Amino acid sequence: MLKKLPLPLWTIALPILAWVAYFLPLQSIGGFGTALLVMFLIGSVLAAVHHAEVVAHKVGEPFGTLLLALAVTTIEVALIVSLMLTGGPGTEELARDTVFAAVMIILTGMIGICLLVGGVKFKQQEFSLDGVKAALVALTAILVLSLILPNYTTSMVGPSYTTAQLIFVAIISLILYGAFVLIQAVRHRDFFLPPGDDGNEEVHAAPPTKSVALSSGLLLLVCLGIVVLLAKALAPDIENAVVNAGAPKSLVGVIIAGVVLLPEGLAAYRAARKNRLQTSLNLALGSALASIGLTIPAVAIVSIITGMTITLGIDTKSMVLLLLSQFTIMLSLGSGRTNVLQGVVLLTIFAAYLFTIIAP
Repeated sequence: MLKKLPLPLWTIALPILAWVAYFLPLQSIGGFGTALLVMFLIGSVLAAVHHAEVVAHKVGEPFGTLLLALAVTTIEVALIVSLMLTGGPGTEELARDTVFAAVMIILTGMIGICLLVGGVKFKQQEFSLDGVKAALVALTAILVLSLILPNYTTSMVGPSYTTAQLIFVAIISLILYGAFVLIQAVRHRDFFLPPGDDGNEEVHAAPPTKSVALSSGLLLLVCLGIVVLLAKALAPDIENAVVNAGAPKSLVGVIIAGVVLLPEGLAAYRAARKNRLQTSLNLALGSALASIGLTIPAVAIVSIITGMTITLGIDTKSMVLLLLSQFTIMLSLGSGRTNVLQGVVLLTIFAAYLFTIIAP
């Protein structure tokens, strides 16, 4: 009699098959090979979500969501840096486009879907207001310093920082993100815990064993690694498809950010469906902070070492959408309770963001 595996077989087999497929010349056989790689990419993302939830259940909140945010952001940074170093013209705007896209996807798309789904199923959901306020105050400062202020400095022409300014903003971003992690994981961990028992069975479910959690942790790294490699391999096809469709090149950054954030997005969605909105918000806001707080210092180092000038400042249209998103999020999450309306409003802003990329 076969012994039952502690983890679902598909979560082990799919990332292994994806690694094998990556080293095979599948793209040389045309559209069918590319479609296979896309399927393995999606499968690896789904496997990553499962393993992340296993690890999160073992270590508890907020360490589980923090771990996933750091893991996925590391992959995002690696992907952006590798594309910057190997790409051609236009890569100086890649970091800005990807970071801005990640923030908009998280603040309006990811949180909007979670609030909508939770509101439809449970009418109202509660969360810790202190934790959300801590995340938003840090996120607002980093966003303005990284994406808006470069448009108004005068030491350099264009929406870019000088080397000294870039170093300063990179250090400030790390300080702000480090302070947030300290608050989340050490000094005020209770701010990020669910406000009481929410009545779902997973609160009382037995955590996985150490061996299962360790296996899931290693498999999570395997999944995330192949996700970034497949995303990088498919990037030229994505860019060609965007250009051939007549869409702006900034859409590439949106697609890259969407692929990288898919594991966290699915995990946040599943948590909201189980009436664990606090976990969803921990994932979403923590991801937004990690995405910009770690990416900006990383691309700053690449810029200084290679001498490449990177463009950080977003245009006026993007500034309006970003500030509208921040303002709406603050109002939506300002009472400690949410309903369907906030989700609908955030999703309409997300739709406007996507529409104005295609039809600027």
